[in-house]
Amino acid sequence: MPKLVLALLALVAVAVAPASAQHHGHEHHSMPNNTPMHEGHGDHHQHHQHHDHHKEPSGHQDHSDHSSHNHSVGPAGATYDLRWLDAMNQHHTGALRMSEYIFGIGAPGPAHLAHSIWRDQAAEIKAMIRWRKSWYPQAPVYPVSLKPGGDPDAMTGLQRMTDEQIEMMQMVGTPPEAGKQVDWFLEGMLYHHGGALEMAHEALDRSSNTTIRRLSRDIILAQRQEIIMLRKMLASRGLTKPSYYQYDHLFRFS
Repeated sequence: MPKLVLALLALVAVAVAPASAQHHGHEHHSMPNNTPMHEGHGDHHQHHQHHDHHKEPSGHQDHSDHSSHNHSVGPAGATYDLRWLDAMNQHHTGALRMSEYIFGIGAPGPAHLAHSIWRDQAAEIKAMIRWRKSWYPQAPVYPVSLKPGGDPDAMTGLQRMTDEQIEMMQMVGTPPEAGKQVDWFLEGMLYHHGGALEMAHEALDRSSNTTIRRLSRDIILAQRQEIIMLRKMLASRGLTKPSYYQYDHLFRFS
């Protein structure tokens, strides 16, 4: 495994390692307008069941269907940006894992796209980890989500993100069969990007943090371009479905 992959995975492991105790009483901190940004991509591997003329690429199983998943991280509040960062961090981690399935398998176009996604998402993971530490120094080191009925303005309203929530956010699904990696990656990443668009639009509606809003806009710009590219690659392989167009209404933002 390349040294960059090992280094990034080690960094992610630190971000989600268990904490000995959870601290409370943290206030939300906004960042200045000139906070450094990394342009990149966001993602979500979402499968919707449609009756088409084309079969699902081999490797996509029914239990990978994420059509009923809710990608919202909850209402606005003092902990919203923390919750969003943790969810998007897991989402990006899923994109890294998906991309690695087609590294070096002899498909130049898709493999180039996978490497580009991996590079940009890894940079954003590192940026989000920095922001999290700076804005929420008293937050637990493990990823958090809002408790059912929890106070969105208080650390006491948060809980450790469950394995099911992490799996949903990563959206990797069932690993591809040998020889089917490219179709699996192209279709899966299209749906994955759609989930990122949903999360980015929610952040634009609920966050006042300049850096989060800038990242969300960058995600929308990048993901819409790549969704179009993914559709073209899928069409060249004889795959076209109505579900590939379901995110087009999210291509714009105000």
